[in-house]
Amino acid sequence: MVVRARLEDVARLAGVSTATASRVLSGRGPASPASRSRVARAARELGYVPDAAARTLAGSGGTRVAVAVGGRTADVLDDPYAARVLTAAAGVAAAREVGVSLHWVPLHDPAALARLAGQRGVDGIVLVNPTRAALAVLPRSARGRVAAIGVGARGVPAFDVDNGTGAARVVGHLVAGGRRRVAMVTGPAWLPCTDRAVDAYRRVVGEAGLPVRAVPGDFTAARGEEAAAEVLARWPDTDAVFALGDLTALGALAALGRAGVDVPGDVAVAGFDDIAFAALSRPTLTTTTNPVEAIAAGAATAVLDRCAAEPLTLHPSELVLRDSA
Repeated sequence: MVVRARLEDVARLAGVSTATASRVLSGRGPASPASRSRVARAARELGYVPDAAARTLAGSGGTRVAVAVGGRTADVLDDPYAARVLTAAAGVAAAREVGVSLHWVPLHDPAALARLAGQRGVDGIVLVNPTRAALAVLPRSARGRVAAIGVGARGVPAFDVDNGTGAARVVGHLVAGGRRRVAMVTGPAWLPCTDRAVDAYRRVVGEAGLPVRAVPGDFTAARGEEAAAEVLARWPDTDAVFALGDLTALGALAALGRAGVDVPGDVAVAGFDDIAFAALSRPTLTTTTNPVEAIAAGAATAVLDRCAAEPLTLHPSELVLRDSA
């Protein structure tokens, strides 16, 4: 029985990604002279002959990874989180001689993701802030070329921080420090991955016999200021605020300071992400880490190398203790 060489076999022998081998053999898209030489030599050694289906796929001419960010408005592209994902994805793509582009996927138009997947030149998509509505309309032909940061779907692997464990550690630290009325500023209700953190908060305070005090957030500093005022108005005896996002926590710090509330004497404050500004605030912010670069690199690698991935790969989050809690 004769076993036909596959594109993956050529890529492995040449020491390049499957995407690079595809571009070389199809004659479409960028590749270095060295890569072209290695791929051509490997194809000759293996006797590789692309079939009709492979030629059709190669004809798609994918030359870039699209980083697609879901959100209510295009302002989501200005979020530092999106910039971190883009930079990490670009590093992976550059090593494979592929470009990157940044796109907004409006919440009111989830089909925008499907249209992006169908664009000529898009080799794959790293989807940030995925919603189930956008994933549901993703065409079958795009599966295998999309990885999500947050939650995935059938054929769409997901990569994210273990925000459930991270949130539990933060809230557990607050409770262990004697805080008995801990409020949480959550993430957006439309973002499914925030549920893990909210569930963890509810579990920890519930096991301690403490009340649940949750208000919605959107990861912005402006909402953190509003949320802190809302928490104090609704529950004046609150002695700790945990915000799902450092920017939100920093906004809460600012609002509490203006209101004359001593942090951490009267109210402890903690965040999530460990962004650079967390160590520069006054007081410095207790938080937990979010390895965005490693998460984004994993998603981009899965997309470009078409490698099998777990339905959900969670990266650990480590507690960072500072002055605010």
